[in-house]
Amino acid sequence: MILRFIMNFFGAIFAMITLGLFVGGLTLGAVFYMYGKDLPSYEVLAQYTPKTISRIYSGEGQIIDEFATERRLFTPAEEIPDLVKQAFISAEDKNFYSHSGYDVRGMAVAFVDAVQSRGADLRGASTITQQVMKNFLLSSDRTAERKIKEIILAARMEESMSKDRILELYLNEIFLGQNSYGVTAAAQTYFNKPLDELSAGEAAYLASLPKAPSNRHPVRDYDTAIFWRDNTLREMFENGYIDRATYEAETAAPLRTVQGGDYESFRSELPPRDYFTDEIRRQLSRDFGEEEFFSGGLSIRATADEELQQVAARELRTALEAYDRSLGRWRGTGKTIPADALGSEESWRAALAEVSVARDIVLETPWHPAVVLELGDRAMTLGAEGVEGTIQVPREDIAWLPGSFYDEFEVGEVVHVRQMVSDGDGSLIRWTLRQVPQVQGAFMAMDVNTGRVLAMQGGFSYQHSVFNRATQAMRQPGSAFKPFVYAAALDSGYTPATIVVDAPIEINTPQGLWRPQNASHQFYGPTPLRTGIEQSRNLMTVRLAQEIGMDTVARYSERFGVYDDMSRNLSTALGADETTLFRVVAAYAMFANGGERVEPTLVDRVQDRFGRTLYRHDQRTCVDCSVADLPEGEAPRITSSRERVINEITAYQLVSMMQGVVERGTARRTVNLPVPVAGKTGTTNDAKDVWFVGFSSNIVAGCYIGYDQPRSLGSGASGGGICGPVFNGFMSEAVERFGGGEFAVPDDCQFIAIDRFTGARLPNGSSGGNVVRECFRPGEEPLFGVTFDGGFAMSGDLPLVDELGGGSTGSTRSVTTSTGATVEVGPRASFGTLSSGGLY
Repeated sequence: MILRFIMNFFGAIFAMITLGLFVGGLTLGAVFYMYGKDLPSYEVLAQYTPKTISRIYSGEGQIIDEFATERRLFTPAEEIPDLVKQAFISAEDKNFYSHSGYDVRGMAVAFVDAVQSRGADLRGASTITQQVMKNFLLSSDRTAERKIKEIILAARMEESMSKDRILELYLNEIFLGQNSYGVTAAAQTYFNKPLDELSAGEAAYLASLPKAPSNRHPVRDYDTAIFWRDNTLREMFENGYIDRATYEAETAAPLRTVQGGDYESFRSELPPRDYFTDEIRRQLSRDFGEEEFFSGGLSIRATADEELQQVAARELRTALEAYDRSLGRWRGTGKTIPADALGSEESWRAALAEVSVARDIVLETPWHPAVVLELGDRAMTLGAEGVEGTIQVPREDIAWLPGSFYDEFEVGEVVHVRQMVSDGDGSLIRWTLRQVPQVQGAFMAMDVNTGRVLAMQGGFSYQHSVFNRATQAMRQPGSAFKPFVYAAALDSGYTPATIVVDAPIEINTPQGLWRPQNASHQFYGPTPLRTGIEQSRNLMTVRLAQEIGMDTVARYSERFGVYDDMSRNLSTALGADETTLFRVVAAYAMFANGGERVEPTLVDRVQDRFGRTLYRHDQRTCVDCSVADLPEGEAPRITSSRERVINEITAYQLVSMMQGVVERGTARRTVNLPVPVAGKTGTTNDAKDVWFVGFSSNIVAGCYIGYDQPRSLGSGASGGGICGPVFNGFMSEAVERFGGGEFAVPDDCQFIAIDRFTGARLPNGSSGGNVVRECFRPGEEPLFGVTFDGGFAMSGDLPLVDELGGGSTGSTRSVTTSTGATVEVGPRASFGTLSSGGLY
């Protein structure tokens, strides 16, 4: 009876346990089924493409800039050193290689610890696989539901993906502080090292960061960082990944990091961001989308020439500063440091470091931010960033200012200073005060055949103003636009020897009566086209535009890409419509290369993270580059299908005429190079913008200078006088490196000697300052005696200019034509003129 009772009792217990296990299993299965049926597919991880840094490289393969929303450098599992993997496994999941995606024992231990501590010690007990699931597919909510989903997905993932692939996903995705995602970027951020150069202690520190990167800063939380580093090292030792000697040596070593000043930052190896790379960012974000550019891991090969980029910045800055100092006004930075922060060197240095001023300026020597500490009659004492102690600026340094130190400066004012050094040995002469000019401008240079932009400077300082005036500033080109009017005329049957009247014009407009004038306020009578462009005659250009029609002029400007939709007002023939330096320089390249379309580019090639080419600028084909046995002295043939914009003879005629601008026209005083150069000056109404755009046989470059809010630069400002030296300084160094030769002459050119003052044909072999050999189309002859006036009335008592004296009512002169006839024509101008900009 007792035995039966015992048997029944234990049988009931067993049945209850069995039923309980069955019900529990059924319930657990139902829970897992319910939560598992609508889970996201873990298979998306097979196509994982993490957000990765896009990098810009120079032509020599050096990194010059990088862009990212999450700073990550993806590294395949096979390239991650074992030491790094072992550090993270020890810190995060020591049973990683043995569990099936979740660690039951780890979860049990975490549960017991939570119960014993009454909730004070809560640990997630998530495996690396579970963390991958949470980071990629789930939220970070600390709920039982999320945990169940995490376990289900982890188990599924372990069945279909290798451990190394799971670890690869984890080590490339994990956030490790300081905007660093993944171990490779973190190693660079904290230690400026590649993964294979990390010590065990450094790897252990990185492995300690995932749980709380913001609370384990290597400087701010140094003791906490050391504790968790050593804790990870102990785990590595206990797991057999490092020996005792390594463990003891690494735990005894201090934590040396970039943040602590022990290593140079990787950013110090990058040049400061400038207008060139920022313009690449702007253009590629437009072409590929911002998401792809900032997170697609693009590899971008820039066209920039590092040396020429520095020359462009130097020459533009020199011109801007020279103009600014000629005004004799001090503005400074507009920033000050409170008096209570000037008490000690430590305090003013800390305060100065926080002031936002440009720190990217180099002009002869680097510019340093500085703070005025003391004023005196003969000297001023300053503290400069990056310079030990204090410095003195003598009174002679502000001789260009009207007042004294007391008049112009105040204690606590933040300024810029630089060293003035000897040209001979570079020794210090004195410290000198500097200020960022208010006047701004831009410079750009490119290859005339390929469109590769070699240099671009969009202002005085990128850190002072990120606005790129080469590509974003819409400005009036003034007389720099005239070559496009002349191109339309030459293609319409005119020649460089065609006579156009230079005489007064009056035009009724909705804004009132418009009387365009030459800058000299003089008139020169019947004049050949060549002289009209060399001396930048406004009245001739307006009459010429009226003759050929503004519709024709507009079509040409749009064909060259100067404008998308040019207005048809006559004033636009003088450059009154607004465009960018980028467009004008690209258009001039088409004159230089013989009339073929060339598209400007800042990028040679763009590749994705896998090395596939997404964009290549050079679309030319090398016909026989793969032929191994080319005859000696024979180069591979390069074919191009580029569109022809204008006739090659028209292009050469314009080039020849613009050579005259440099040799005897409006740029003759400031442009002087050892190779043939052509170009055109431009000055708008009231000299609000000044331009010079010119080219050799292989490089085209352009400059404009003006205030961002247009206002006059002064009555003496001109494109030749201000921008000409910028072009000349840049091209002097460009020519040393890239050379330059005669401009290519079309095969069909028929050269005829012409009197450049009268347009008359001269006998072959004629010589002298008045003789120029003009290129004509086959069968084309200069027509003498035909004068174009654009249909405007011309008074019979037109005042002319004396050839030598330049008076307003000078004499005419008699010339003999090629047929022997004698005619009276106006003499040449005594001074080159500049565009009025075509404004009403």
